[in-house]
Amino acid sequence: MKIEQLYTGCLAQGAYYIESEGEVAIIDPLRETQQYVNKAETNNAKIKYIFETHFHADFVSGHVDLAKKTGATIVFGPGATTEYNIHSAKDNEEFKLGKLTIKVLHTPGHTLESTTYLLIDENGKDHAIFSGDTLFLGDVGRPDLAIKSDLTKEDLAAMLFDSLRSKIMPLADDVIVYPAHGAGSACGKNLSKETVGVLGEQKKTNYALRADMTKAEFVKEVLDGITPPPQYFAKNAMMNKIGYSTFEDILQKGDTPLKPEDFEALANHESALVLDVRPQADYIKSHIPNSIFIGLNGQFAPWVGALITDLKQPLILVVPEGKEAEAVTRLSRVGYDNTLGYLQGGIDAWQKAGKEIDTLESISVEKFAKRVKDGNINILDVRKDGEFKSMHLEDAQHFALDFINDNMNEISKDKTYHIHCAGGYRSVIAASILKARGFDKLVDISGGFGAIKKTDLPTTDFVCPTTL
Repeated sequence: MKIEQLYTGCLAQGAYYIESEGEVAIIDPLRETQQYVNKAETNNAKIKYIFETHFHADFVSGHVDLAKKTGATIVFGPGATTEYNIHSAKDNEEFKLGKLTIKVLHTPGHTLESTTYLLIDENGKDHAIFSGDTLFLGDVGRPDLAIKSDLTKEDLAAMLFDSLRSKIMPLADDVIVYPAHGAGSACGKNLSKETVGVLGEQKKTNYALRADMTKAEFVKEVLDGITPPPQYFAKNAMMNKIGYSTFEDILQKGDTPLKPEDFEALANHESALVLDVRPQADYIKSHIPNSIFIGLNGQFAPWVGALITDLKQPLILVVPEGKEAEAVTRLSRVGYDNTLGYLQGGIDAWQKAGKEIDTLESISVEKFAKRVKDGNINILDVRKDGEFKSMHLEDAQHFALDFINDNMNEISKDKTYHIHCAGGYRSVIAASILKARGFDKLVDISGGFGAIKKTDLPTTDFVCPTTL
């Protein structure tokens, strides 16, 4: 028996490779599927099943492409309907994989078709669960993503309570838990940084698995503090349900070098969005006017999904040399399949061609502190709601990056704004979006709130985020 977790930090997502006696199952594969084919071929094995724990909302799964390449059967839980061929499994149905058995445990709540897969070893012992978004380490999946006219988030939360109590908690304490996500995912609230655990530890420490918890308490606690889902979630879930373009075609189209003149023509005449994915320090120093910064060195794909509202938006990239294919790949993971190419030679080629560039003012925290003390300035804190409530500068205006497209009317183009996040990544994203919307009096605070806390500027008292 071989089990391998293939974890992708940008999405905080775990896919799984399971092998026994030359037969392979893949659980929740990423969009780029050749890696699974290569791994199986290296091991002289054949991919037999592709198990999907549910219709993912936070990324586009690779199940459709992988099935086309390998002839493997796509398995979803009970009630799943798609526009491509699948095996819609029954509750408690078993699948043989070499000497192993994979048992379907229907666990609705995160979504209606959500399923946990129980792996039983060759001796008949329960070995592990692949819990999808039903059970995380430290949390459970949010129950507000599959709401229909006759079904509320409270209804789904109640289903999740029953699923956990009837299907997962009765399993032995030594059963290994392999979840679909870890810390950083928007699919839950308090996910652990750990990506593998054991069920007994979760029964002791996970708030949602308290033995004395009533259903009413569970519903209240699971729903408390859930922020609205990112706008791309419903769109990715639909792509996973109806199918999508082949990844290799997307990569071939997007990984295309463009000379500065051709790049500029696409921006001007084809309404292509210039997306700059370099490190923020490079963007601050020089960038193409009206380009949007979302750097590859941060939570790139989720921020693209949250902030670029049209999945079909034509994109052209400013990208570090050697990172072109990576950028196109990571965009496709969240359904942005319309990348048209990248600037050949980067900003240097753009400048050599005599094209206009822009810069962003960025100051040290020491200079910022002096400006605050010298007079009244406008400060935008673009961190998430929980971060802001936990601790913030007394004079800061909360202007969460998550909802920047909805809140432009809260600020004025006539004012100068000093912008900060936690460390400097999100503030530059926010500044780039505001600059593209005509706000030109912007100052980035280098180091963000992490650096600001070390000054003597007045802040609110710290409140532990877990108590909010």
